Amino acid sequence: MQDFSPLLDYIAPEISFNDEEKDLFVSVLQIRKVKRKQFVEQPGFVSKYRTFVINGALRAFFISKDGQEHTISLAVDNGFIGDAGSFLFQAPATLFVEAMEDSTLIQWSYESEQLLLEKIPGYTMLMMKKSQEIAVMWQRRVISHLNLSAEQRYQEFAQKYPAFLQRFPLYIIASYLGMTREFLSRIRNQKIS
Repeated sequence: MQDFSPLLDYIAPEISFNDEEKDLFVSVLQIRKVKRKQFVEQPGFVSKYRTFVINGALRAFFISKDGQEHTISLAVDNGFIGDAGSFLFQAPATLFVEAMEDSTLIQWSYESEQLLLEKIPGYTMLMMKKSQEIAVMWQRRVISHLNLSAEQRYQEFAQKYPAFLQRFPLYIIASYLGMTREFLSRIRNQKIS
């Protein structure tokens, strides 16, 4: 029997399933193990699964025309990650999603999600709430990038996401914050001295 308790525990404060709904929800879930540096999603391919990270670390990024990697999102234990536009609209992905550590994921398909949305009203509300939280997070991130200095962005990131500093290499954090690794190293060295 596969253990889906990390996901069930994560969503428990937001949704209470009756037995039939819980059985349906669990019936569509699958556990997937991925190795470090393995891609979960790639540009040009449609995202077929919603992905919850049980344990591990993943990043979503794109490569610009000049060859630079731009990290869009990060996820560690008990987080979601994926190319939302590709999954929701079943269109080709624009992002790579890469495991930065050996990771264990829970996934469910687009078709399964449509069934859950139809059959479990609480699931619909959960997805709506999570979508709203993501929209607010993106708004805050854009405002931060436009309004704060690089040093302030790093301080804010370090305060909000201390686990990310331990789990992701410096070049990925720099990419997420919109700066070079060398510049981020200088900022960090100034804080240490």
